[in-house]
Amino acid sequence: MAKFGKWIGGGLGWAIGGPIGALLGFVVGSFFDGSAIQEKEGRTGGYSMRTTTGGYVMSLLVLSAAVMKADGKVLKSELNYVKNFLKQNFGEASAQEAIKMLRDLLNQNIPVEDVCRQIKTNMNYSARLQLVHYLFGIAQADDVIATEEHRLISRICSLMGISNSDYQSIEAMFVRNTDADYKILGIESSATNDEVKKAYRRMAMKYHPDKVSNLGEDIQKAATEKFRTVNHAYENIKKERGMG
Repeated sequence: MAKFGKWIGGGLGWAIGGPIGALLGFVVGSFFDGSAIQEKEGRTGGYSMRTTTGGYVMSLLVLSAAVMKADGKVLKSELNYVKNFLKQNFGEASAQEAIKMLRDLLNQNIPVEDVCRQIKTNMNYSARLQLVHYLFGIAQADDVIATEEHRLISRICSLMGISNSDYQSIEAMFVRNTDADYKILGIESSATNDEVKKAYRRMAMKYHPDKVSNLGEDIQKAATEKFRTVNHAYENIKKERGMG
């Protein structure tokens, strides 16, 4: 665990305090040495408020546990989804160690409201959007998004300060219907062609992978999937309308 501890610990920053820090108290005490936690600011006792990879991953694991437990059962497909995500973005060794942390979190009561409040206060909006996209991916890991999971993700979005239009945009990437492409762009199917183009430019800027570049190349790669979905939705609408 030492290698993973030094990798993630150096970027824990704000996540080591508040409810997230409390949930990870055992993990932090057991797996990270003191030298790993380096994201302090100049002021006494203060931690960096910037969104770091460590803070992002810790938030991801905590909210993963909450969503996985929402329907009263933790499925192997969900664990595999998390493991594959971590493996693709951080490597096999780190994924194995992170899953051990996740299993510990699954045995704890997650104070979702407090956790989301901490995330909203300390994590930038683009990173929060990426978290929501990831949580929908977990919920859909068994090909069916349970009502309880869907409801919890909606609540998490509200608590984290995600706008309703942005929530519907990400939701439409996973829960398809006849207007899904329009919802992804945050508009109604009655929108004019000019409104469609403006909506695409707005969403393309909001969901561009560069918005989370400060979290490192690994998270930036994960964000690319959402960006591609926005592009795909726009192409579908252009084809449907015969737009040039």
